[in-house]
Amino acid sequence: MTAPPAAAQPTRREQLLARLAEARTWDLAVIGGGATGLGVALDAAARGWSVLLVESHDFAQGTSSRATKLVHGGVRYLAQGNVSLVHEALHERTRLLHNAPHLARPLAFVVPCYRWWEPPFYGAGLMLYDALAGRAALGKTEFLNRAETLRCLPGAQGQHLKAGVKYWDGQFDDARLALALARSAAARGALLLNYCAATDLVHEAGKVAGLQCEDRETGRRYAVRARCVVNAAGVWVDEIRQRDGAATGRAAAPIVAPSQGVHLVVDREFLHGDHALLVPRTTDGRVLFAVPWLGKLILGTTDTPRHDLAREPDAFPAEVGFILREAARVLARAPTRADVKSLWVGLRPLVRPQGDDGEATRSLSREHTVRVARSGLVTVTGGKWTTYRAMAEDVLDKCMDAALLDRRPGGVTADLVLVGGDPGAPPRGALSEPPGLAAYGSEQGLVQALPGADRALGGGLTEAMVRFAARYEYARRVDDVLARRSRLLFLDARLASSLAAPVAGILAQETGADPGAAAFGALARHYLQVPG
Repeated sequence: MTAPPAAAQPTRREQLLARLAEARTWDLAVIGGGATGLGVALDAAARGWSVLLVESHDFAQGTSSRATKLVHGGVRYLAQGNVSLVHEALHERTRLLHNAPHLARPLAFVVPCYRWWEPPFYGAGLMLYDALAGRAALGKTEFLNRAETLRCLPGAQGQHLKAGVKYWDGQFDDARLALALARSAAARGALLLNYCAATDLVHEAGKVAGLQCEDRETGRRYAVRARCVVNAAGVWVDEIRQRDGAATGRAAAPIVAPSQGVHLVVDREFLHGDHALLVPRTTDGRVLFAVPWLGKLILGTTDTPRHDLAREPDAFPAEVGFILREAARVLARAPTRADVKSLWVGLRPLVRPQGDDGEATRSLSREHTVRVARSGLVTVTGGKWTTYRAMAEDVLDKCMDAALLDRRPGGVTADLVLVGGDPGAPPRGALSEPPGLAAYGSEQGLVQALPGADRALGGGLTEAMVRFAARYEYARRVDDVLARRSRLLFLDARLASSLAAPVAGILAQETGADPGAAAFGALARHYLQVPG
């Protein structure tokens, strides 16, 4: 087991930019600060390569903060027959729960059954799920009678309920896990910068030799040399590939088919208790989750093709209608649009199959792909949060196979405990509990030692947490704090909006930069728009 560093690493931007300005050649430069890019950066840094990662916005601001918050093998992928993906994800699930125990916890799910054939049908599939997990299983599948099902799911629709099937998966805080990856990589020597865009690739003799970067706060530009460049920009990887193709005269066909996932957040009164609810097959064949998370209940998700790549996508009225309609079938009290505390949308970078003719994205594979262009540009896309670590290993294997990096043994992140993690500590409470200090794990004392530890702002956020975010967690803007260091924007957008001014004041003291309070007000209103 590899223990995390004991001391928090400061993230003063002027010092980070000074390192970026140094005349040097990095072993590896990564474009994109989501789950995939951060996983690659950590794995490479842990193996001793020099690593630079740049992200045009904030870490995990795109897809990687908008997951359904599940660390899972993927029951629905098993139904599609993708056994290899499920097997890998189930074993990676265990590693993630071990390496980030403060951010990921086991979670029991219950499938409510309203037809006589459902318990044996779903139970057989879930027992296969257990078998694929083997020793990595978190618990055994159980058959529940009607009364047991309602005890696990207080608030579920009892009319016509026959029984239930209980199984185990995990859940996590996706944005804070991304941050832990970034900080763990930095502790091993990597340089990571948010709000620093890769504006172009540098080519020499037809080969990628580095990046052109721009600090989004000052507009200053930087030329970066690197032996290997990894394009991990999520749904935006094709933009980077097109720049590479334009420079080398080789057109790059798109490889991403974006899919939109919508989530609605309501109060826990709609489904009490600490069990999640799963409907494996809705009326139109999709899946519905009702997941308790940080004091609220997440309802979702959809899987809708999307052709534009907005940073803050809008939900389609039909998607909201689907979630509310299906939730009304399984909850005793049906949530309405007026009950929604926050609505958020994420774009999944699904891999486009060759000869794609526009098939529904829910039928596309969740497996990732790694491609090495003739120029040496390495692109990775697809996959899912649970398998980020295995994806990173695959990326670095491809880099070594292409002689872009020297050969070094892998497996170094299998038991690498992330910043804040302490597997030897007593288990923290369930992630269904409201947010608080527990998310900081072993760093709780560091947070409490900062000014304002006793001054609560609201929603579990203190002044000291904001200062910690600015000093040690790369936070620059109000939305960095209220959307990703804390998760209040995703939990209660109206409450988050009310905290923008005090958070902005603290950030301005800490960073001396404009924290973007007005922009956050518009963002919060977007999360409150529930199309009808």
